[in-house]
Amino acid sequence: MSAPEPEPALIFDDVSVVRGGRLIWSEGSFTIPSGDIVAVIGSNGSGKSTLLQVVLGLLPVASGSVRVLGGPPGANNEAIGYVPQDYVAGAGEAIRARDAVMLGLTGRRWGLRRTTSDEKAWVDRAMAAVEAQEFADRRVSQLSGGQRQRIALAAALVSRPRLLILDEPLAALDVRHQAEIVALLARLKAEFDVTILVVAHDLNPLLSVLDSAVYLLDGHAHHAAIDQVVDTDLLTHLYGTTVAVANTLQGQLYMRTT
Repeated sequence: MSAPEPEPALIFDDVSVVRGGRLIWSEGSFTIPSGDIVAVIGSNGSGKSTLLQVVLGLLPVASGSVRVLGGPPGANNEAIGYVPQDYVAGAGEAIRARDAVMLGLTGRRWGLRRTTSDEKAWVDRAMAAVEAQEFADRRVSQLSGGQRQRIALAAALVSRPRLLILDEPLAALDVRHQAEIVALLARLKAEFDVTILVVAHDLNPLLSVLDSAVYLLDGHAHHAAIDQVVDTDLLTHLYGTTVAVANTLQGQLYMRTT
């Protein structure tokens, strides 16, 4: 007997969102399969952060329904790892990298308690998964941007999430560190069997690992396979500037503004 299909990570059914009396976007109907890497894209102010807040149960929908990991938004947040844009500011730069990752397990717990051997083992595994062992005992303030992003990912992974949400994880990184983090996402997807939702301004660094994208366009939320999203007309309309889609000599897609 074959194994049953895993439950989708996200299901949006004709969702609309209103904030401050203003309609942000509507007609959001899509399903994100479990185990995919999915980008969330749109122009500034299109509602990307709003979508994340809906997924996390921080903002109710005005109409329609949302299922997150099989339950209503907010019900399964313990199974979601979240890395905000300002992760370092929230983590505190004076603590060691290892302790910042441990906070991913213990940060929601009140009172003092000794960490268990199992918790320490999961911290070690998460740091190994992001290849951060060599700077585990250094202070976060001493780390490079790429190293800090690895610690942020480890802190999100240590609780063994089923869904990982990353808000602009490549924004402050140079090209080399962007490539390293993107390769890391592909490994994490395979090793942890986790669905990854990535808010991104620039799709180019992520194209090799993306399965699909949610794109916010003309006040509506859409979803399509990545090869359908990487389209000159669609992206030009989305960003409000001419975007050309081309292929490298190796046959890989990339985008450039003209």
